[in-house]
Amino acid sequence: METALDTHSTPGIRAFIAEDSAAISERLIALLTEGGEITVVGEAITADAAIERILSLRPDIVTLDIHLRDSSGLRVIHEVRRLAPEIQFIVLTDHPDPIYRRAFAQEGASCFLDKNLEFSRVKEMIISACADSRRPSGHSNARH
Repeated sequence: METALDTHSTPGIRAFIAEDSAAISERLIALLTEGGEITVVGEAITADAAIERILSLRPDIVTLDIHLRDSSGLRVIHEVRRLAPEIQFIVLTDHPDPIYRRAFAQEGASCFLDKNLEFSRVKEMIISACADSRRPSGHSNARH
């Protein structure tokens, strides 16, 4: 499902999900929205749609799979951070290989998590990354 919601005035953390698995997206939405601190403002299953919607919606943070239906998540983070460097990224993948971890860290990902082992930490990492990005410069605790 690819959606974009008009929620620029939504309080709290505004998240976007770029994930090509409907089952993972549903799990993420359930996890992230529990408690009300995070609102999911949109989703995309392709890199092209993700880039367009992220730049349009300007969420605080994006959960990003490294492989989307039409391209790499690396392309998404590169394009978005070039035009909107304030948007944070949490990479969530089935492929936690160190080469991917390094590549996404170099593009500015706040965190890189293994879907199989660290899925339950996504919400915690989103809250942490957003808190870090709101601190004065030089006080970041970004985790890679």
